[in-house]
Amino acid sequence: MNALKSTLLKLDGASYKAYKDIKGKYNFSDFTLIIDRVQGDPFAAPSKLRVKVPQSIAGFPPKLYNSPSRKVALEDYLIRQFDRAAKDLSSHRGTGKSGLIGVTSLGQEVLERTAAFVSKNEIEVRFVVGLPARGRRILGRQAAELLCEDIPELVDRALIYDALNPKEIFPWVETVEDADALRSQLSENNLVAFVANGAILPRRSGADEGPLLKNAIAFQSPSSLEVELNAPNLGKIKGMGIPQGITLIVGGGYHGKSTLLKAIALGVYNRIMGDGREFVVSDPTSVKIRAEDGRSVAGVDISPFINRLPQGRSTGNFSTSNASGSTSQAANIIEALEAGANVLLVDEDTAATNFMIRDRRMQQLISKEKEPITPFIDKIRQLYEDYGVSTILVMGGSGDYFDVADTVIAMENYQPFNVTKKAKEIARECATERQKEGGDSFGRITPRIPLGSSIDPSRGDRAVKVKVRDVDEVAFGSEDIDLSAVEQIVNPGQLRAIAEALIVAKEKYVDDKRSLSQILDKIVRDIDSKGLDILIAYPQGDLAKFRRFELAAALNRLRSLSVKSDRALSVE
Repeated sequence: MNALKSTLLKLDGASYKAYKDIKGKYNFSDFTLIIDRVQGDPFAAPSKLRVKVPQSIAGFPPKLYNSPSRKVALEDYLIRQFDRAAKDLSSHRGTGKSGLIGVTSLGQEVLERTAAFVSKNEIEVRFVVGLPARGRRILGRQAAELLCEDIPELVDRALIYDALNPKEIFPWVETVEDADALRSQLSENNLVAFVANGAILPRRSGADEGPLLKNAIAFQSPSSLEVELNAPNLGKIKGMGIPQGITLIVGGGYHGKSTLLKAIALGVYNRIMGDGREFVVSDPTSVKIRAEDGRSVAGVDISPFINRLPQGRSTGNFSTSNASGSTSQAANIIEALEAGANVLLVDEDTAATNFMIRDRRMQQLISKEKEPITPFIDKIRQLYEDYGVSTILVMGGSGDYFDVADTVIAMENYQPFNVTKKAKEIARECATERQKEGGDSFGRITPRIPLGSSIDPSRGDRAVKVKVRDVDEVAFGSEDIDLSAVEQIVNPGQLRAIAEALIVAKEKYVDDKRSLSQILDKIVRDIDSKGLDILIAYPQGDLAKFRRFELAAALNRLRSLSVKSDRALSVE
């Protein structure tokens, strides 16, 4: 520490680039500070630092991190404590980002991240610092205060067990462990989702994902759908179980249909304690499907839904740079199935109307021979019977789906009611007389093999050029990948990790022989066994774990992507 302080004082007034001299490792009394990367100027991306605190100093009880669930939860808790303390200590100390202390961006989800690591030996936290300057001259004294006084205080406040509140830490960790336990019981109970009684589903606003606090209505399952699951810490938890098969969520506008579906869609992730949706869990292979006008599609067999296009265009190997609502939704479904989805989540508000339903009157006016689209209503049952893929569908505008539904849930003032029996009676009494157009089976799902030459992260004279913009877009080489419609990406760190995974996939696994699904298997297996650090060349704390489905979504939206079909592996 003394050596670092001395160096910084000597650098006072020097050119900003002289900061590179402080890169390295420094032993403080209670921790080690590692400066991995030094920014080039005060307006550039901040410098990347780490602290390592021995467990002999940190003192966290092993039972807080003795399982994968608990470990991730404790790491998440420490990141948030570090973030809170950093915001208190950060101060403007000159030009640009001078004085900044920050960690990765955080939301309502508990995700595995590279910002913190907990083991029996030590605690490691990665963060960024804006090294102080005035203009492009080093402010050495301020830098010494920041690194040699503020950082030790941060460690004392956020990374020492005795400085924290055990009455908060233990419930935080146990909440995540319980949620994982509930999720693991879905399949054995023939469920695709579970919503605990007492859950608060509405959010404060479109810009604030925190729970609605004022006049919030707690969720209560109808008795006919109520199930009881076991949590290792809280014990038995009751709530609404959504069974496998086809489930409709119906009801009037603004009564909570889409709110429920969104909670289920995000139930593939764990939530922080106090979110209100901590015990809303869903099948981890659930994928939200929507129409996506204008997206590119590369060689997808959408023939189960669309065929006989005008001018004889093939849909068995469909490609376009500007998909319509119906073709994009068809491609999104097939791509999700190709990646291994077992549950589809669809909201009519973000679906293509002509893809979802063709009623009897339209069938009378436009014969099937003149309509290339087979609507989802005629494929949804086959999808479940042929492939075991369930669907949860928000539907407020078409009662025709009553005919194919197994379960119908009506939302009224954010409360669910099981109206399956009534919906089936209505379906019998008010027969639509529409003709089924889906044939005898769903159709084939054809694996695709990505071609390596079409995945190029280089740009100009740079071998790799990747940049993430919020949670919507990745600049990958010369291409922009638009992920604004991929609703289950919840954190910018996931997008950064996906961008890095695309590079690793290109370098290691895309060989013009492996199918897309096989490539996903390789990447996911590597990350599960070795962690997210395998994606990066040097330690950085801004990556968060993603699912295979969102990685597939990014690759599928790369406009330069080319594929070849592997008909030999087609599943009928």
